[in-house]
Amino acid sequence: MEAPPLGALRQLLEGRYSCRAFHPEPLDRPTIDAILAAAQRTPSWCNTQPWQVTIVSGAALGRLGSELYARAAEGTPPTPDFPFPEAYLGVYRERRKVCGVQLYKSLGIGRDDRARAREQSFENFRFFGAPHAAFITTDASLGFYGGLDCGLYVMSFLLAAQATGVAAIPQAALATYADVVHEHLEFGPDRLLVCGIAFGRGDHGAAINGYRTERRL
Repeated sequence: MEAPPLGALRQLLEGRYSCRAFHPEPLDRPTIDAILAAAQRTPSWCNTQPWQVTIVSGAALGRLGSELYARAAEGTPPTPDFPFPEAYLGVYRERRKVCGVQLYKSLGIGRDDRARAREQSFENFRFFGAPHAAFITTDASLGFYGGLDCGLYVMSFLLAAQATGVAAIPQAALATYADVVHEHLEFGPDRLLVCGIAFGRGDHGAAINGYRTERRL
């Protein structure tokens, strides 16, 4: 039988999912503060704590999303601060494919319906209707290890959100047009955008939130 702390951790890990449909109502400030306070306990290289978290809500989130969406719809080439994967090969390609099939099947989008699939992918830039988005940046001087520490922070944020009944989705897509995010949020040249996290109350009745991805045992 698992010790209680491990059981609690497993419950959070198994209950967490990438939410792609949210209720629009904003969270109260104490809930957001509780998530941030818990996530701040994330370990980091030499305790550098390189992450900075910028939370955007309301009209500001709408303006940012509109520009990101427009860039994607126009087919503008990506401008990420960190390079995206060059390719998905072998088992990584297969897992990515299965995940995509599950997502589109939940929405009734056929494999050959590229127009609807493309439109659904653009919902990333509308934050899937979430009322809040957290943008995670690292100090450019820390390179790879600063980004790695931020990855640990993202996991802490997700688990803290799950523990408070808040749904979330980490989004590399929000780093696609890093220059747009830099401009809107006034990040200096010393900050690199790692990713974003959309979060709020999940719409549990939405079909797209009904499937779960598998994990290798």
